[in-house]
Amino acid sequence: MWSLILAIGLPVVLGICAFLVGHRVSRLTSRRKMAESKREADAILARAREEASELSRKAKAEWQEGWEKERLKFESETAATRRELERIEEKLTARESTQSRRDSVLTQKESNLIRKEREITSRDKILKAKMERLDQLIALENSRLERFSGLSVEEARKELFRNLENQARLEAAQMMKDIKDEAKGRAESEAREIIVAAIQRCAVSHAAETTVSVVNLPSDELKGRIIGREGRNIRTFETLTGTEVMIDDTPGAIIISGFDPVRREVARIAMEKLVQDGRIHPARIEELVAQTIEETENLIKTTGESVVLEFGVVGLQDDLARMLGRLKFRTSYGQNVLLHSKEVAYLASLMAQELDLDPAIAKRAGLLHDIGKAADHSVEGTHAKIGADLAGKYGEDQVIVNAIAAHHEEVTAESPYAFLVAAADSISGSRPGARRESFEAYIKRIESLEMIASSFPGVEKAYAIQAGREIRVLVEPDKVADHDASDLAAKVASQIQSELKYPGQIKVMVVRETRAVDYAR
Repeated sequence: MWSLILAIGLPVVLGICAFLVGHRVSRLTSRRKMAESKREADAILARAREEASELSRKAKAEWQEGWEKERLKFESETAATRRELERIEEKLTARESTQSRRDSVLTQKESNLIRKEREITSRDKILKAKMERLDQLIALENSRLERFSGLSVEEARKELFRNLENQARLEAAQMMKDIKDEAKGRAESEAREIIVAAIQRCAVSHAAETTVSVVNLPSDELKGRIIGREGRNIRTFETLTGTEVMIDDTPGAIIISGFDPVRREVARIAMEKLVQDGRIHPARIEELVAQTIEETENLIKTTGESVVLEFGVVGLQDDLARMLGRLKFRTSYGQNVLLHSKEVAYLASLMAQELDLDPAIAKRAGLLHDIGKAADHSVEGTHAKIGADLAGKYGEDQVIVNAIAAHHEEVTAESPYAFLVAAADSISGSRPGARRESFEAYIKRIESLEMIASSFPGVEKAYAIQAGREIRVLVEPDKVADHDASDLAAKVASQIQSELKYPGQIKVMVVRETRAVDYAR
């Protein structure tokens, strides 16, 4: 019985003990593995934290570096913009200062002119007082003649009046001539400055015809894009080109205005490129304007060189050749100045050949005679004087310099070439059709000039010459005295001014010739 219990119970007890021991061992093993896993997890977490810290540090450093680059770039762009704004502000300030000085000078000149006018008025009053005194003397002389002369009162009065009238008219005419000559001599230079300043402030209809260019637009919607937000596009364009852009209600077109023909042409071409390109913003405007300026300068240089090559002019300075190219964009009374200069050079050369003179010198002088018109508007003086100064500056011969200066009779001609250039200039400018005037209008103006001059008593004949820019009035010497010639010229000029419309000015010259004829027998 006990052996059976032992046989059965002992294995059971041993099994239970083995189970308990195995369970204990299993728990110890599990705890050890859990501890090792925890240690590995802690190590991984530590490494992750270190890597995260390193990534954070690198990201912060990269962000700091990028921020620093952007800050420097922004500061550089801001500084450039600030310098550009300061330059524009300085330019505007200088322009305002110049305009202010011109206004003050103009005001001073006007006050001087008013003062001179008052002086002339005062002299007129003195002249009237002398005339009144003369009337008193005439009355006194009449009373004396009545006492001592055997003539009747009426006859004595007529004789006295005849004598005193001639004397008074002579004195009055002489006095008026002296006053006019003195006033003209003192006011001529000041009047020229006043007229130039007035022209700069107010462009009349003829100036408007030659100082504007029209740019056609495919759509009126482009006008708003050309103006830009708050006008920044149009301001940028006007500042870069030195012109004025006028945008009004005219459909499909805008107007570009400016006195400098080269700048106006640059502005016109640049605007057409902008319209065609469609990208209208300050950066694009600056790019296209710079490109157009370079193209125009190359065109001017090429044109000048081709003209020099065409006429075989040797040794001409590059600056003078470039100025010849600028004349391509200049007009005078509708006549292109470069074509006019080439025509004058050709005519002067032909006439020089007929007179056995050097055609090369005549051609050179004719080609350069209007070079002064290529100078900037800031240079003072007539185009003949400016051209002569430029020719002398660039080493041209004195014969050429004098021919340029004398082609409008502003200085004395010193060589036959000066007369040839003046004659060729008159031929080129005065022939019908050369300038902006129809043949019918030209004939009508010539006839009107001669008719007005011939309507005055004592005028024998009248001839309009120089394409109507001068009228020669021939008078009968027994009807018009020398002291009446100046008065007649003033009356003819006044009537021409009141009845005719014409560009520029018309010179009135009264010619009185007395011939004494006798015969030896």
